[in-house]
Amino acid sequence: MLYVVTVLIWGSSWIATHYQAASIAPEVSIVWRYGFATPLMFAITVYRGERLRYRLVDHGYFVALGLCIFSINYMLFYHAAQHVSSGLLSIEFTLAAVGNVLLGALVFGTRIEGRAVLGGLIGIVGVAAMFYPQIKGLRLDGGALLGFVLGLVATSCFCIGNMVSLSAKRRNLPVFATLSWAMLYGTVIVALVGVAKGEAFVMDWSPIYLGSLVYLVLLASVVGFGTYFTLLNRIGAARAGYSTVLYPVVALAASTWLEDYRWTPVAVAGLACVLCGVILVLRPPKP
Repeated sequence: MLYVVTVLIWGSSWIATHYQAASIAPEVSIVWRYGFATPLMFAITVYRGERLRYRLVDHGYFVALGLCIFSINYMLFYHAAQHVSSGLLSIEFTLAAVGNVLLGALVFGTRIEGRAVLGGLIGIVGVAAMFYPQIKGLRLDGGALLGFVLGLVATSCFCIGNMVSLSAKRRNLPVFATLSWAMLYGTVIVALVGVAKGEAFVMDWSPIYLGSLVYLVLLASVVGFGTYFTLLNRIGAARAGYSTVLYPVVALAASTWLEDYRWTPVAVAGLACVLCGVILVLRPPKP
């Protein structure tokens, strides 16, 4: 259930994110999103009975998680979207399925499961097939190359953030308290970047912007991150990371309904690859 909720929420959040980036600077939209989500996350933490006071060394983990997940990751993806298509960014983000496996082995000495890597690669190929019309004929030069690099760095930050979260778990730091402090630090970092760039912290009062903001605050931020990091701590980075391959599938399903996305034979074959990858990655290991 955690897996399904995470995939459905984050897979459909691309629509709301698109509306957020249309009228206001990325840093400002990110600050509004997590500025409203952070108090809610702290309220959930208190309700769950998790403590809020931690040692200075623990706050170092919170800052690192906020830096990787809630600030650099989002800022880079927002700016990358100004140079390359959402299809290419989706493919880049699916690399987290393999990146989590490799970083887990490097940082924690976790055994690399061949089927997890194979499933991740099959899924990435499948997503590439589904977005083939967007990336066909793409030349990585000039702004496109910049966007491509920003997307790769953003994905790497997401994977590193996953390792930070697992390290926090090993220190017995509770999930929601960790997320609350990380959101707070991440919001402050993005706000400082916005101030340094001279951005005006204004609000777009249009119904579509406010509606998308509510969705991103309540579902994509509070519920989405809560379910994903709970999932991460329960089944590990390798299997949780494969959810990034499934987000584009949900996004394209929504696009079929909202934007008349046409499923070609290549796209259908890509979906079949993604589903095969799901079976490989999530199937319980043999004794």
